[in-house]
Amino acid sequence: MNMTMTETTLAARTDLRNIAIIAHVDHGKTSLVDGLLKQSNLFRDPDAAGDLIMDSNDLERERGITILSKNTAIMYQDVKINVIDTPGHADFGGEVERVLDMADGCLLLVDAAEGPMPQTRTVLSQALALGLRPIVVINKVDRNNARIDEVLELVNDLFLDLAVEPEQLEFPVMFSIAREGKAGFSPDTLQPDLRQLLDTILETVPAPLVDDEAPFQMRITSLDYDAHRGRIAIGRVHRGTVTSGAILAQVSEEGIQARQRVTSLMTFEGLGRRDAEIGRAGELIAITGFGEVKIGQTITDPDHPDAMSKVHIDEPTLKLTFGVSTSPFSGQDGQYSTSRQLGDRLAQELERNLALRVEPTDQPDIFAVSGRGELHLSILIETMRREGYEFQVSRPEVITKIADDGTVMEPIEELTVDTPEEFVGTVTELTGGRKARMLDMINDGRGLVRLVYAIPTRGLIGLRSALLTATKGNSNMSARLIEFEPWMGPIVSSRSGVLVASETGQALANGLANAQERGITFVGPGTEVYEGMIVGQNPRPDDLVVNVCRAKKLTNIRSSTSDISVRLTPPTEFSLEQCLDFLQDDELLEVTPKSYRLRKRLLNQDARAKEKKRAKFA
Repeated sequence: MNMTMTETTLAARTDLRNIAIIAHVDHGKTSLVDGLLKQSNLFRDPDAAGDLIMDSNDLERERGITILSKNTAIMYQDVKINVIDTPGHADFGGEVERVLDMADGCLLLVDAAEGPMPQTRTVLSQALALGLRPIVVINKVDRNNARIDEVLELVNDLFLDLAVEPEQLEFPVMFSIAREGKAGFSPDTLQPDLRQLLDTILETVPAPLVDDEAPFQMRITSLDYDAHRGRIAIGRVHRGTVTSGAILAQVSEEGIQARQRVTSLMTFEGLGRRDAEIGRAGELIAITGFGEVKIGQTITDPDHPDAMSKVHIDEPTLKLTFGVSTSPFSGQDGQYSTSRQLGDRLAQELERNLALRVEPTDQPDIFAVSGRGELHLSILIETMRREGYEFQVSRPEVITKIADDGTVMEPIEELTVDTPEEFVGTVTELTGGRKARMLDMINDGRGLVRLVYAIPTRGLIGLRSALLTATKGNSNMSARLIEFEPWMGPIVSSRSGVLVASETGQALANGLANAQERGITFVGPGTEVYEGMIVGQNPRPDDLVVNVCRAKKLTNIRSSTSDISVRLTPPTEFSLEQCLDFLQDDELLEVTPKSYRLRKRLLNQDARAKEKKRAKFA
């Protein structure tokens, strides 16, 4: 009988477990990771470690969401558990897709009140397709509106829909209050710590099956950078071993691209990395020496250059343009504002942000950038702004496909909205105007209703802020891409016209008072404005040019105090997402490290009038 080397030498590494934690936004994943880290004796004083330990990015802490996939390692009963923390928002699904292959099991966290959400289904299907062994944790069992039995039934239904192997239908179920670091097999008898959960991980997640004697092979799933060591390539060793100083080959599906020496080798320990003498199969390691390596490429033994399959990343659904700022104030706030600097930064982002696409346009200083959704793109904009970049972006547009018969196809998403009963009509009206069709409506009997729709991706632009305003902040929405359907026709915009500054200068109280008689203002006294800058919103459909820099004329006639005092309404301030939602096709958003400015593409009033006339007769 002719047996392969793999069949004869595979052995289980019982000292190691690799597990990914997956969950929908705000289901308690970050709190659970905090509890695991604190209870694993990583910190001298666990109470002083604070919260959001893994969310080291400033934006992650501010927004309370995980944006980047990260991994840590904890020791429990002499077993090293590599924990891979993944984002819960659908817009960052690319972060999840590239790291799941590093794990052998997954811990699915589900809110005891909300139950499985769209992203839960998406990520779980990817995990099960890779053959990961699941553990289910129903979190927040102390919530007043918790519906534990119903949620457990929904989870079982979800597994019946998604499981690819019979063994995946047999999974342990645990209950927890992650915020308090408690877990157990019954919601009524939670243990005061997470020991039962850690025991379950050791029992359920299979130990990696490895072949230390096989030729070395690993796929790069993450990149980092160190000022002294250079680019750091991170991934899981799929076979063989590696030592610092070894000569390895960087391989793609096209063949060997480079041979380099491993200048340093590190493994994960706690929240950091430590130098190691050897990296064995099954382990997550970080190596340096490969300055040009990219995510998805393979590092192998040079004598056995076998490339692993590429990481599958779903296609983007929205695009906008990044361009060099043409504002009169360009270069005043930002450190980087040229087309070369902008292009280099976007190219750098492509190396680690696999779900992003950057393409040139017919204008050399404008780049078309595509992403998974509005949040995915806005996080990139905000990150670059904080790094000192100054640029301008256009209104987000949906990415369409052309079918074989020539039909234009657009992306359709499954939208889930949780709202109180009193706002069902409001939500239905909002979504109906955006070409949504209702798929399901579930009343939990406690005053909350879950509405499920199929809606074009372009219908989601601006929906979140409109929904929160219409329901007084009492609604929660999430969505996931499900399919492409024929173009559903135009969505009528409900936005009215804008107030446009007529000249450059400083906004004054008298000019703003006159502008507020005509609409809502976006700037306050003392704000520097320029011709063509949007300074407010007109309740009428047409744009209106106003002079917010006009001062009160002085006369030699004495006026009473009531005549000379000006009362102004505080200006309306938009967040980045609200600015993107507000834009029309003839408008741009100027982004600087200090501010956002809405503006017209054509700053000159006469030029806009000629363009409007030309479009009318075209």
